[in-house]
Amino acid sequence: MSATALCPGGPYAAFADRVRASGLITDPWLDGEPRFRAEPVVLSAARRAALERAAEAVAALHHEVARACAAEPDLLDSFFRLTPFQKAMWHASAPHWHGLARADAFFTPDGVRICELNSDTPSGEAEAVALNAIALEDRPDLVDPNAELVPRFVAMVEALARRPTRSESSRRARSPLSIGIVYPTELTEDLSMIQLYRRALEARGHAVALGSPFNLAATRDGGVALLGRRCDAVVRHYKTDWWGEREPAWSDDEGVPDREPLAAPLGALLAAALRGRCAVVNPFGSVLTQNKRAMAFLWERADSLAPWARAALRRHLPFTARLETLDASRLAAERDAWVLKSDYGCEGDEVAIGRACDDDEWRESLARAVPGRWIAQRFFEAEREVDGAVVNHGVYLVGGEACGFYSRAQIGATDVRARSVATLAEPS
Repeated sequence: MSATALCPGGPYAAFADRVRASGLITDPWLDGEPRFRAEPVVLSAARRAALERAAEAVAALHHEVARACAAEPDLLDSFFRLTPFQKAMWHASAPHWHGLARADAFFTPDGVRICELNSDTPSGEAEAVALNAIALEDRPDLVDPNAELVPRFVAMVEALARRPTRSESSRRARSPLSIGIVYPTELTEDLSMIQLYRRALEARGHAVALGSPFNLAATRDGGVALLGRRCDAVVRHYKTDWWGEREPAWSDDEGVPDREPLAAPLGALLAAALRGRCAVVNPFGSVLTQNKRAMAFLWERADSLAPWARAALRRHLPFTARLETLDASRLAAERDAWVLKSDYGCEGDEVAIGRACDDDEWRESLARAVPGRWIAQRFFEAEREVDGAVVNHGVYLVGGEACGFYSRAQIGATDVRARSVATLAEPS
């Protein structure tokens, strides 16, 4: 723990006071160390455009995966190995999967590379909005690329909630909406984002209820209620793999909590969505696109993709394969060239970076990985800052269009220790 971090009069302490003053983020520290970096990332107009176009292309590629699985449902078993409840989520939504997503993008000597697309429950919005507002106060000559992030998200929720159906009149188009936000209430790390959503929706005149999946119940008219309040839309910040069967990705992991699917609340929400009584954002179809084997699927079918898709794949997504399709001895010998990721792992969890392991750790990871649950992805060298940190430029997309950034800087792979940093851009 650094003395600078603890010093109440240090430069970061003054910045932390400004962060707290935003009213969104109450704790700018993590285990006594700064969570944020005061100096913003400043993108040129060209670099901003390059990140945005790459993210939009990768989102479009994932839509090709969704279209393929809607046309060939056998892929859910043969390629993705979805569980019964995961398949139920997909079939109740297919081919819809997208509302809000975040592509984790990096600059490399070969252009922009995206290691994955979080299309299920992307986070970081509160940090992105609050940090950018502070940075813009100091640099009014620059542009805030996050200015439209929350308004566009709210507009998307409204559009989906007010979509006309055969079973209901245009009531929702003429009046404020009732919106539920469902999230893991026992976890605290995303509370600032939940508060951001709540404020924005209430500012538009909508009634907002907060709760967990266990607070959902079917209504007599075929809809769904959260804590007794009927919902026109449910903003879902509860991971799809947590709604269904939770199965370990490591063969020796017996400590997976809450293995049983959330059958009753999931059934109530899916039924309401299928009847057109409640919109779900993000749609449960993201259970497919969040699965990292989607990237392997694209590479295995590269030759059959449309020319634009094939070009985007090779330009922006590192080569990815299902782990079980690669020779184990080759992977062991080429440790520095590979990264292992489980199908639903995130933020350093269930990830093994070859060059960060010794030979024994790498072989153990290969041996412990449950067959059918892992991918191997080619490691790429990302551009580094002067201090050696790599910036993960998280590009937000709403409805397939880029509309903001959540950047994190860290020496090494991005995990919970990465420092969030504002992202400003030069005027175009």
